[in-house]
Amino acid sequence: MSRSARARRLSRSSPSGGPGSARALADRERLRAVVLVVPLLLFIGITFLAPLGMMLLRSVHDPVVADALPETLAVLGEWDGEGLPPEAAYEALARELTRAREERTLGQVAGRVNRVESGMRSLFTRSARGLQGVTEGPWREVMVELDEAWGQPAVWNAVRATGQRFTARHYLNAVDMQRLPDGSVTRQPEERRIYLALLWRTLWVSGVITLLCLILGYPIAHLIAHSPPRRANLFLLLVLVPFWTSLLVRTTAWIVLLQTQGVLNDIMVAIGLVGDDGRLTMIYNMTGTIVAMTHVLLPFMVLPLYSVMRAIPPRYMDAAASLGATPVQAFRRVYWPQTLPGVGAGSLLVFILAIGYYITPALVGGSSGQLISNMVAYHMQTSLNWGLAGALGGIMLAGVFVLYVLYDRLVGIERLSLS
Repeated sequence: MSRSARARRLSRSSPSGGPGSARALADRERLRAVVLVVPLLLFIGITFLAPLGMMLLRSVHDPVVADALPETLAVLGEWDGEGLPPEAAYEALARELTRAREERTLGQVAGRVNRVESGMRSLFTRSARGLQGVTEGPWREVMVELDEAWGQPAVWNAVRATGQRFTARHYLNAVDMQRLPDGSVTRQPEERRIYLALLWRTLWVSGVITLLCLILGYPIAHLIAHSPPRRANLFLLLVLVPFWTSLLVRTTAWIVLLQTQGVLNDIMVAIGLVGDDGRLTMIYNMTGTIVAMTHVLLPFMVLPLYSVMRAIPPRYMDAAASLGATPVQAFRRVYWPQTLPGVGAGSLLVFILAIGYYITPALVGGSSGQLISNMVAYHMQTSLNWGLAGALGGIMLAGVFVLYVLYDRLVGIERLSLS
């Protein structure tokens, strides 16, 4: 076989190196990348996006009363809200309360209505128990005889208000507002206005903690970035110690340090700074919350700052000094602008984490050091008002998103640096 014939045979048996094979190779690479990313996407979807979406849905969707009292709500839909509803509403409610008691859903229904009008839980339970064996009306007289509250329009307005499957009621409650029977929106009574005050307190505390972390973290990050490698590693180790220590242990340590009979007060008494009868109260109040949270969140400020500062060549400051700039001028006009990406990244991290913290305020904050996240946890775990908890969480999520957008408009998210 000639040399040219062997070459033609080898070219036919070897894979093609044309555009088609390159495209197929690129498609295989993309498919491989997708296969590798799918487990991460599933994990994020199952553990983060799905619970988040469910809670946001619960904040506007509450079908419990609508499913249990459909006939009553149908009659109340034609009622103008003035005076008492027609006889048909009393009859339908009597029948559906009896059925809800038999199906063991009465407690859920009563609990939902009780969130709008206090005292409704006992009213529903007592009325359903009293309707046993009653088979004929007139139902208005029967219900009013069981409890005079059924003769008050406010009770029926509460039933109608909670019968909406999709409602903004929880979001109104989250900002201390309420909807009146005529459809207008007004502020809650003064004794029930708690969430806006907690929200502003949370934003204020988060801002203070962010500022404290920046004031404390900036020189620490500068020291680490400009230290010899061996010393810098030691300083980084000290900064990372809080990450390796249990949150409960750290919080308990601050309780030991800050309490009235704690270490700091004993030292101040020993050196004569305060008298034994004038010990400072630094725990179970806002002071304890700010101190403990600043300690916990300080590494989230130091690390982004350090990652930016170590990339700034020292010769820039030397050049500024050689041109006649004082150290303050060189820092303000040369060094500080170059560290802004780290400042922005650290501030965003600390502020967002501070908004959502609830374990540390719950342990060291007392009644005056609680944040809005503590109310979210309360409604999730104790009162089981998941709709209101979802609304509070949704407002916090919207606030973080607005903060992100403002940062992008003012500074530019492309300048944010975490490493």
